[in-house]
Amino acid sequence: MLYCDQNNHKVGMTMKFRGIVPALVTPFDAQQRVDENALRGLIENLIGAGVHGLFVLGTNGEFFALSEAEKLRIAELTVDAAGGRVPVVAGTGAFATHEVIELNKKMADRGVDALSVITPYFNAVSQKELITHYEAIGDASPLPLMLYNIPAKTGMSIGIGAVAALSQHPQIKGIKDSAGNFDALVQMMKYRSDDFAVFAGTDSLIYWNLLAGGDGAVAATANAVPQVVMAIWNAFQVGDHATARAAQEKLRPLRDAFALGTMPSVLKKAADLLNVPVGPCRAPVAPLDEATVHKLEGLLAIYRD
Repeated sequence: MLYCDQNNHKVGMTMKFRGIVPALVTPFDAQQRVDENALRGLIENLIGAGVHGLFVLGTNGEFFALSEAEKLRIAELTVDAAGGRVPVVAGTGAFATHEVIELNKKMADRGVDALSVITPYFNAVSQKELITHYEAIGDASPLPLMLYNIPAKTGMSIGIGAVAALSQHPQIKGIKDSAGNFDALVQMMKYRSDDFAVFAGTDSLIYWNLLAGGDGAVAATANAVPQVVMAIWNAFQVGDHATARAAQEKLRPLRDAFALGTMPSVLKKAADLLNVPVGPCRAPVAPLDEATVHKLEGLLAIYRD
């Protein structure tokens, strides 16, 4: 349901963001190289669970630990593995506007369907500068864009005024809001339209975002428990709110477990323990110690039903 209305994404495409789009972790092998076979396995598992798209090179994908060449290879591999079955969204954010514009063009050449652009980070810019940044990226982009708001990691937020302005740009088709602030998410709904989607980027708010009129979620927990995340969406679509809310609550143990380690070490280990091997994180993020793994195994018991 994240879809394009034409097969050729380079010509005359319009994009509507809708549905459950997992934020993929990036599998690494024991030498911390990108594990291409494991990435293909993860993609097959997710598509088999019925997801509506694939989001690569996000925060849980450790984009900050990857070279540009690795990012392009991951995008290329994901497009190939998806094989047109679902669209691919690639993260391309950077501080410098020109860097994002250049990477966007390279990603389009690799065949991705849409782009996600995180706010500038480390050096917080003003809202006016932020709007100018995104407008320039949108003007130059060959593909539809999703804004990405995650202030806990970047040190700045996309304000409601910026959402109002940027929702009018013809190439900016939605926002992934990972601020975890439901009130702000509800305020964004004023600017939601058939041409601008509001996505939850905080997995504890998937059901509540849908209830408020949102369009879906970019969900990291789907790496480990895609069936649970899809149950929220599928039940909501048929009006079964009790089942949708129960599925939302079922995500809580995994979400709570994230506090046991540095992101995304817990999510990756959870996927491994639930039979989706994705390997370690890149240093300096360390593997979980034995006691923490044991505790995590206990928390994951709910997903082994």
